[in-house]
Amino acid sequence: MSLEKLKKISDICILVENVEKTIEFYTKKLNLKIRRRAEGFVDFYGDTITLAAWELDHINSHTGVSNKRSPKLAHKACIAVELESPETVDQIYTELTQRGVVFYGEPESYVWNARCAYFTDPDGTLWELYAWEEGGPGDYHEVNAEESSHH
Repeated sequence: MSLEKLKKISDICILVENVEKTIEFYTKKLNLKIRRRAEGFVDFYGDTITLAAWELDHINSHTGVSNKRSPKLAHKACIAVELESPETVDQIYTELTQRGVVFYGEPESYVWNARCAYFTDPDGTLWELYAWEEGGPGDYHEVNAEESSHH
């Protein structure tokens, strides 16, 4: 079996405490549409990757995967959404703020040449909205040429 197939990530599944709160946040605040719903589980339509949410206790009872909770404010993952322009980051920030999404602060332009804004879902999953500033990622994200030939 070729491990190359592992590069085709199709789903991101976040582990949550309460799938009902997750559904309310993602459908009402982020306007995502439910694709599938089952006991303790939901996934949402996406353009290229499916976002799923699975209740910790449900996955634990069926698979034995740990249901240990992370301390509040401990981030273990960041879901990033690349937008087409820095202005779009500001527009989406304004729209989500009006929907009740609480951000860490207003969008800012960072040293890595991107305009970004950050918020969390009810379980503390960190989200990043970003767009490259003029010139793109530049040298800050320079990839080793030898390494990039393997991707």
